[in-house]
Amino acid sequence: MFTTRDYATMSRQELALEEQKLNAQKTTTALLIGVAVGVAVWSATHHGGLLTFGLLGLALVVGYRASDARQRLQAAIRHQDKAPK
Repeated sequence: MFTTRDYATMSRQELALEEQKLNAQKTTTALLIGVAVGVAVWSATHHGGLLTFGLLGLALVVGYRASDARQRLQAAIRHQDKAPK
């Protein structure tokens, strides 16, 4: 879902397109995290075990990677905005 890209080498237009893609993925990411947490809670109340912790770990990893990608993209956009033209 989230690929590691080198935003420093992208043009302003490419960064804008990448930002649009990340904004479009927000809902999908939130849905995936919500389903993982929901199934983890259900699993904890009915079965317990490894499934609960695996799903919570998945939700954490997906959330972290989405947040990290957004922060790196915003930093690259701010850097290009500050650069002399």
